[in-house]
Amino acid sequence: MIASVTGRVAAIAPDGVVVEVGGVGLLTHCTPGTLATLKVGEQARLATSLVVREESLTLYGFATDDERTVFELLQTASGVGPKLALAMLAVHSPQALRVAVAAADLKALTRVPGIGQKGAQRIVLELKDRLGTPEEAVNAALNGGRRVALWRDQVHSGLVGLGYSAKDADEAIAEVEPEAEADLAAGRQPQVASLLKSALRALSVR
Repeated sequence: MIASVTGRVAAIAPDGVVVEVGGVGLLTHCTPGTLATLKVGEQARLATSLVVREESLTLYGFATDDERTVFELLQTASGVGPKLALAMLAVHSPQALRVAVAAADLKALTRVPGIGQKGAQRIVLELKDRLGTPEEAVNAALNGGRRVALWRDQVHSGLVGLGYSAKDADEAIAEVEPEAEADLAAGRQPQVASLLKSALRALSVR
């Protein structure tokens, strides 16, 4: 497997980039977000995943190892191939996808072209125990070695990652704060997945 490529960016297209490695130009398909970080003529390193088919070898590239990991995990769900997995990462960050799956936010998943209501339900069912928890996603975004985010930070980050405004996120957090405070008063750690579901319900009835 080709785990990464490092080299000069020779060309950038709407759906991919050509990276020169050892005199060979490797066409690597990327999300718009990854492409936006690259410039022709500059050095680049991409985490990559090679998809092998009878008729083709296709290389997909990502700005981070976590994006590649999520890309590969998404394809373990029925009906999700590499193109759809890449489309999901084009619409949502890895963190936002973890949040959407953990909170069963079908609306967020169906924002991805090619995913309908039934497909979103299947993805939630099959991936809820594979992608990792929202807490892990937020902590990864905070570079792991730094402080663990408070529940407010986690819920806020999750909502913003799903496309809600910071103002909407703040208002939803105010709605679910009593639930979190009750957990803390009882000596329990607030469950971010549960709080996210409550926050999403609060936003949906507004």
